[in-house]
Amino acid sequence: MLPPDTRPLHRWTRVLFWLNLAVEIGIVLTGGLVRLTGSGLGCPDWPQCVPGSLTPVAAQGSWHKYVEFGNRTLTGLVSFVAVALIVAVVVEQRVYGRRKKLVAPLLGVLAGIALQAIVGGISVHLKLNPWIVATHFLGSMVLVWASAWLVWRSREGEGAPVPVVRREVRALGWVIAALTGVVLLLGTLVTGAGPHSGDANAPARLGVEPRTMAWLHADAVMLYCGLIIGMVLAVRLLATSPRTRRAWTVVLSVVVLQGVVGYTQYFLGVPAALVLIHMLLASLLVVAVTWAVLSLRERAEV
Repeated sequence: MLPPDTRPLHRWTRVLFWLNLAVEIGIVLTGGLVRLTGSGLGCPDWPQCVPGSLTPVAAQGSWHKYVEFGNRTLTGLVSFVAVALIVAVVVEQRVYGRRKKLVAPLLGVLAGIALQAIVGGISVHLKLNPWIVATHFLGSMVLVWASAWLVWRSREGEGAPVPVVRREVRALGWVIAALTGVVLLLGTLVTGAGPHSGDANAPARLGVEPRTMAWLHADAVMLYCGLIIGMVLAVRLLATSPRTRRAWTVVLSVVVLQGVVGYTQYFLGVPAALVLIHMLLASLLVVAVTWAVLSLRERAEV
């Protein structure tokens, strides 16, 4: 029998780590649906949907209220999964005496969910100010990153991290991670300048020319792709772990697919369906980059 601190996590705990990541990506997509269908003010109040009611009322008329309320409801599901995961990890800690360092990050995720709900409420009260909406999306990306980190970390040992590549390669990995944030930021500015403002009646947009922002975003992505190609070559030549090589190949694959979707939506006039796919791929890119950077070192059991 394995000693207590090296036993694997219970199967249901592992499922909860994956479920936590899935619902964080899911709320990004429902938030995208809110914006793309012009339902951002379907519930014109917050935390209530309309003054005097937490839920939509028939007098509101439009179907937009159901889209917006559905996204708000999913916040409750995301919170429930995070709480369930915290409970599961605490039980694992008490029964098996391991994973003590995962409770604090999970509490951080739960706090981030609460903060995101507040930012969403602020965006409603400010009539979908595009800067606040962009902040809301980037906050969701941070939660996706944290959830992806937790999935990876939950499968590792408790030993000290051991690099599997040279220091210069690890540094390039961190540069790519930072540039991922820049690319996401520019992508939100493209959306804020474009046609999908979130409100069908009174669109709120950034005061910049959409074409200019789109090409600035594309230029950053080209640099990003070049660095990732360099990283793929570096890990193929220098990495001692095949997992590292696979992880960075996945990153390159997601980026290429994201680029194809991005250019296609641009030349087709930014159709809503492609924008939603673009948002999904953005979430998957955050996951892939997170895991790829983490794959640059290994942790053994203690």
